[in-house]
Amino acid sequence: MKVRVFFHDKCFDGASSAALFSRFYRERIREDVEFVFTGLLHRAGALFDEAQFDGDENAIVDFKYCSSPKITWWFDHHESAFLTPEDAAHFEHDQSNQKFYDPAFKSCTSFIALIAEQRFGFNPAPVAELVRWTDIIDGALYKTAREAVEMKAPAMKLTMVIESAKDSDFVPRLIPLLASKPLAEIIAEPFVAELLPPLLQRHEKSMGILRERIESKDGTIFFDVTDHELEGYNKFVPYYLHPESIYSVGLSKSSFRVKVSVGSNPWAPVPPTVNLARICERYGGGGHARVGAISFDVAQYEAAVKASHEIVAELRASVRAANS
Repeated sequence: MKVRVFFHDKCFDGASSAALFSRFYRERIREDVEFVFTGLLHRAGALFDEAQFDGDENAIVDFKYCSSPKITWWFDHHESAFLTPEDAAHFEHDQSNQKFYDPAFKSCTSFIALIAEQRFGFNPAPVAELVRWTDIIDGALYKTAREAVEMKAPAMKLTMVIESAKDSDFVPRLIPLLASKPLAEIIAEPFVAELLPPLLQRHEKSMGILRERIESKDGTIFFDVTDHELEGYNKFVPYYLHPESIYSVGLSKSSFRVKVSVGSNPWAPVPPTVNLARICERYGGGGHARVGAISFDVAQYEAAVKASHEIVAELRASVRAANS
């Protein structure tokens, strides 16, 4: 039996969600199963290709809802989980007991662990390390900005590798290891270890570029690094460099999209109050209340720039209003 698992690509929580789901499925649903892992990315236009829904079962984890009858399992925790009101209504009427949503969870991995334990009798203890680190990374639960950018923990190194992976086979190869091995052993695997030195050098270089590019004003950071291959930059570096900031807006570019990243400082001097998911949704993106993103086609660079400037202006105005 073939189960195709679609997951949020270039994301530690996405890969970990696929790993935990596959372990749960094999232990509590069916043993004789072949898993095929397929990454999904937010991009301009259609997010799903139904021709890929070719498994005996098809699951989506840590990604937006799809109302196709071929999707038999779904888990997500993003505030912007539904592309349309019709999708939300479709989910509300689903009677399968195999589709689950709760935006209160820090990570989709911890959400899957809880549902699998409570509803299906799964034992999450063997993957406790993975669950704990997905909450820390996806929920930005680091104690300090320095801890978030030093890249000392194995999970941090894996996050960097996953977010920067150029080989489409890399994360699907990694997922079974996440489901079965300690993180320190995974980063010692040759196909992982060989990627770390150049990525750590790139991380140091990116800090220098961001230090030069960041404009910090009215509690809001803005930077444009579309002339560098930096889409996988560490999103906490701006707050490390500018601890006085509350929000950040960054423009980056890859081969298939221009990305507007919108975030808030977990260690901000005053708590952020603007719901960033709602802002991103206005431009076709989404995310969580404290972090979101918008993907534009590479041909829509000017539209991405315009959106980023509008969002920066809105966030700076909100900070000024709060201080007045």
